[in-house]
Amino acid sequence: MYRAIVLLLLALPAYSHEMVPTYPKLSPSHVTGVMKTSLELFNKRQDVEFYDIGVFTEDWQPIPFVSAYRVAHVRYLGHLKFDVYIRNADADRATYVCSQSKLRGDGSGTLLASRICSKLHH
Repeated sequence: MYRAIVLLLLALPAYSHEMVPTYPKLSPSHVTGVMKTSLELFNKRQDVEFYDIGVFTEDWQPIPFVSAYRVAHVRYLGHLKFDVYIRNADADRATYVCSQSKLRGDGSGTLLASRICSKLHH
């Protein structure tokens, strides 16, 4: 039974989303005491148009940040460029910038959420 499930999963196409760069670098922003990085989100999922954006420590604790998007709307095969701003005091602890698909609440969508993370290069 286990073997049949594995083969079935391998036969299914893997659709997700992408976020680049994979290793973004923080640099000083135009605001004193704040660092900035720029990312781009690409949606390859027809069933999802909204993505949560988050910044996390190495042990997945949330870090406060500012961006034009906490929830990003990206249509199928669409791109979204966005900036993430992090306080200098949190910059050393910030390890990941992630986007996670927001699933439909009406039960008509997929049951598989995807999370993509870029690891900050210090």
